[in-house]
Formats: sequence, C-alpha cells, structure tokens
Amino acid sequence: MIDLAAFYRGRRVLVTGGLGFIGSNLARRLVDLGADVLLVDSLIPDYGGHLFNIDGIEHRVRVNVADVRQQSTMNYLVRDREVIFSLAGQVSHIDSMRDPFTDLEINCRSQLTILEACRHNNAAAKVVYAGTRQVYGKPEYLPVDERHLVRPTDVNGINKVAGEYYHLVYNHVFGVRGCSLRLTNVYGPRQLVKHNRQGFIGWFIRLVIEGRDVEIFGDGSQVRDFVYVDDAAEAFLLAGASETTNGEVFNVGGDEPVAHRDLVGMLVDIRAAGACGSSTGRPRRSHRHRQFLLGLLEFPKPPAGAPRGLPKGSPARLLSIGDLGAS
Repeated sequence: MIDLAAFYRGRRVLVTGGLGFIGSNLARRLVDLGADVLLVDSLIPDYGGHLFNIDGIEHRVRVNVADVRQQSTMNYLVRDREVIFSLAGQVSHIDSMRDPFTDLEINCRSQLTILEACRHNNAAAKVVYAGTRQVYGKPEYLPVDERHLVRPTDVNGINKVAGEYYHLVYNHVFGVRGCSLRLTNVYGPRQLVKHNRQGFIGWFIRLVIEGRDVEIFGDGSQVRDFVYVDDAAEAFLLAGASETTNGEVFNVGGDEPVAHRDLVGMLVDIRAAGACGSSTGRPRRSHRHRQFLLGLLEFPKPPAGAPRGLPKGSPARLLSIGDLGAS
C-alpha cells in the first residue's frame, strides 16, 4: 500500500494545466499532502483554466502563466521537479475537427517539449500523462480494458494517443520514467460549464441549473462510466508515487455504468427543475453516443478503495454552483 502523505510531503511537483479542472483539484490534494507545488497554465480562453480554481490555496502554490509549447520555458520549469503531472492539453473533440493543427500543436508538440525538457535537464523526473478513453474509438467488446485495440475516430483521439506514445517511448528509450492514465467522463467541482465542447456532463449540469431542457439522442439508453474528480486525482497521485506504473497505460473509469437518461433524471430530480427530452429524429453519427464502459486491469490500490464513479459520489455536489468554477 502506498503512503501518499509520506511520499508527497515536501516533494517538488509540477502540474501543467494546473489552473484547469482536473489540474486544480489535483493541486488542492497535493497541497493537503504537503507537496511543493508549481502550477503551469497558459490560460487560453475556453480551455478551462482560471485563477478562480485555486481560490483558497493561491498562497500555498506557485503559478507560472506559460505555454508548454515553449521549449526554453519548459527547460527551466522542469529542472528541480521530482514528479510532473502532464495535464495541459486541448480536450475538445469538436475543436480538434475544426482546427486540427492547433490540436496537433497542443497535444503532440507540447508533450515532446516537456519530455525533451526532462530528457536534457531533469531525466530523473517521473511524468504522469493525462490520456483519454477516446483512443479506443468504437469498442469491440465491453468493458474496454487496456488490451483493447487503439483505433481513434477523431483528430483529438489521434493526437492524444500520439502524446501518450511519446511518454512510453521516452520511458523505454531515454529512461524518463512515465505512464499514462486513460480518463473517461470526469466530473466534479471546477468543471468547465461555459460551453458544450468539452464533454456532455458539465453541459447537462449547466442546463439543469438554469432550468432548461436537456435533449438526449435516441432513447437515452447509451451507457457511460463516470469518475469523480477526487478519484481521478487519487489515480494520478498513485501513479506518480509508484515505480510499477512506469512505461504502462491504465484506464481510469467508474465501477458502474450509467445510462444518459438516468443521469439526466438524477440531475433533474436533484434540482427539481428542467426536463429530459429524447430526440425523435435520426441520431447523429458520432462514436460518443455508443455504449462505452471501461474495464481496469492492474493498478496500485488506493488506501480508500476503488474509484467511486457517479453512483457512489455525492450527487448534490454536482449542482453546487459555487464549486463549478467561472462560467
């Protein structure tokens, strides 16, 4: 069993994308563990990074507003860091299809920039990369485990898996220890709800908060698994503290599937407003509306047990407007 408090106490940690949704929640956990935390974020509009997200811990972390694609900047920032959580990225599948070159820059070039900075300036650092379940594409079987064929169906998925493979190559060839966590449907405080281009759950929450109707496609029977952001942060901490994760990829998903219609029904019941409607027209052709459930193989066990996922989390926290972050 990994003692996270003992491992991270006083440890020098860098979080790229540290002012974003997952990064800021991870930062809060690191602060609680007594780590020396440096956050790097470009604060690109619409990507989710905001100083609001570190409200209350701003005096316990250091913040550097910088673009991780800048080699000279990253050469300097990685130098004394012992663990690097690589969360900076472009995560919108829609935006990746509209502007594939920007997605390529942020999800591929930026990862090489970080890894080259480590290779030449701090080869002893451990790097944990934020991957995505989108790399699997249309599942051949359920639940989808790490042995499933990688076959992304959009530009974002292609570039994210390339970024992941860079980390594995640098682990195997250059000795820069690294691993990847393939995340699925993370939700919780400080999630971006400004627009619907970074996943549906945050947008569904906003619609219900505003008392607006939520439209789902088909009959809403398509299932997903969900991960509460605290559990995702715990997975990153465990991966960063374990040597057995080096050179490996791991799924990070919930333990129970949830249908879209049940999710929306839960939100509507909590808020007592809005309604759930089904599209009667022809469903859009999108891999995001098919069945998808992650399966997990080997992963270091957290002290508190398995990830909670959506059903075991506290649903009331979904609709806490003050915790959702700037809109």
